[in-house]
Amino acid sequence: MHKPKNNTNKYRLRSSFFTTVVSISLVLFVLGLMGLLVLNAKKLSDYVKETITFSVFIKENSKEVEIRRLQKDLDASHYVKSTYFISKNEAANILEKELGNDFIQFLGYNPLLASIEVKLHANYTNPDSISLMINELQKNQYVEEVNYQKSLVHAINDNVRNIGLILLVFSGLLLLIAITLINNTIRLSVYSKRFIINTMQLVGATKAFIRRPFLYKSATYGVYGSLVSIILLSGVIYLIQKELRGVIGFNEIEIIGALYLGIILVGIVISWASSYFAVNKYLNIKIDKLYY
Repeated sequence: MHKPKNNTNKYRLRSSFFTTVVSISLVLFVLGLMGLLVLNAKKLSDYVKETITFSVFIKENSKEVEIRRLQKDLDASHYVKSTYFISKNEAANILEKELGNDFIQFLGYNPLLASIEVKLHANYTNPDSISLMINELQKNQYVEEVNYQKSLVHAINDNVRNIGLILLVFSGLLLLIAITLINNTIRLSVYSKRFIINTMQLVGATKAFIRRPFLYKSATYGVYGSLVSIILLSGVIYLIQKELRGVIGFNEIEIIGALYLGIILVGIVISWASSYFAVNKYLNIKIDKLYY
């Protein structure tokens, strides 16, 4: 006669456990996505900055050995990521493809200069650093002119700064939302057992004794929820890594490990704290208010 009731209770317990874990895991998953975005923001901004090039145009009749020496000096500089030499003929071929006609045949000569295309490390891709480099390069006797897109550099640096501020504010709001959602989920779970808490008090159980199983179970919810969110997040990282370069991948074990550990800690701490305060509420509540 009691088996159906026992089965019903087991089903409710499993259903409650499943619902709570899924709720926590989804919140932590979204929080993990935000953490991934924040961690990648620096890498992505560096990647964009390092695609900017400036051209060092070489004076006419400069010897190749001197040009190669200048290129080697640039490669050895701590602020230069890479260089690429473009000869007069190569520059003419590039321009001919862009224009769609043979301008050399029309002019009768090649007016273009050889150049060295320079890409900087991200830390030096800002107007002040570039201005200092240009001033230094223009002192070289083989350099005719140094050209770069000043407006583009300003725009990228301003956008990176603004995006960083937006991400910081959004991360704070998302963390607050995550705390609220997990707190509400745990409180609902404790609310369904408020009469059990009251019964345990009536038979003389101490507050610490009553709290213990709830805190243990809430920590378990946090662990399972964080593990599910980590599995989902790993799938997202795998897909992003296949499609985009310059983002955090599984090869960066320390960063990924820190992100996963952070998710687990957040899941456990928020669940534990929420359970602690929720149980305390029903430990100190009057019996007649348990029905509300």
